Amino acid sequence: MPENTPKRALITGGSGDIGAAIASQLAADGYEVIVHANRQLAKAQGVVDGLLTQGYAAQAVQFDVTHPQETQAALEALLQDGAIQVIVNNAGIHDDAVMAGMSHEQWQNVIDVSLNGFFNVTQPLLLPMIRTRWGRIINIASIAGVMGNRGQTNYAAAKAGLIGASKSLALELASRKITVNVVAPGIIAGSMTEDVFSPDTIKQMVPAQRAGTPQEVAHAVSFLASEQAAYITSQVIQVNGGMA
Repeated sequence: MPENTPKRALITGGSGDIGAAIASQLAADGYEVIVHANRQLAKAQGVVDGLLTQGYAAQAVQFDVTHPQETQAALEALLQDGAIQVIVNNAGIHDDAVMAGMSHEQWQNVIDVSLNGFFNVTQPLLLPMIRTRWGRIINIASIAGVMGNRGQTNYAAAKAGLIGASKSLALELASRKITVNVVAPGIIAGSMTEDVFSPDTIKQMVPAQRAGTPQEVAHAVSFLASEQAAYITSQVIQVNGGMA
């Protein structure tokens, strides 16, 4: 890859609040960003259009991370333009219920997107990344994967599994100048939380007494994707306002 060619970054779940903020930040950092969506392609394209108007390099892509063959085909098409050297596995869903009342589908669907989706996206991109001798893999987990959360055994299991997988993959790739880290947000303002946590509840739960912003998550990702973070791998960076 010529030295003046920007590195390429894939952000899964890039149509949501956190994904869009990460895509915008990495574009501003000089990466060519690929904004992924499953059902929300129009929203991902909206993110891309905004970046293009600012002169950044960006494109949208659509595939279901839970379908290995569909994901493989989409990634092979992207790899025609060169290796993807930054992967941000941000795609995830939650479908909450206490475990006694949780259906198999609720368990399986959440695991499929966050954990199996991580494998389906990351594994096909590893050898091309390894050949470049540089890479950043940043997986977006959750405070639920660190602390657990009532009503979210499926989500916590998926995110805790993602943390364990990240630590193992970090050991496999460290000698190839590829880092693997986790960002675990707490309560972040946006469409997924605005109807769940009242301001008073947030003040009681969060020592900082406010919700975080998607941009604050994006700044953590930006640092981990940078040259300055080359010696940081296998870590879980919690962006949670001091929640224990």
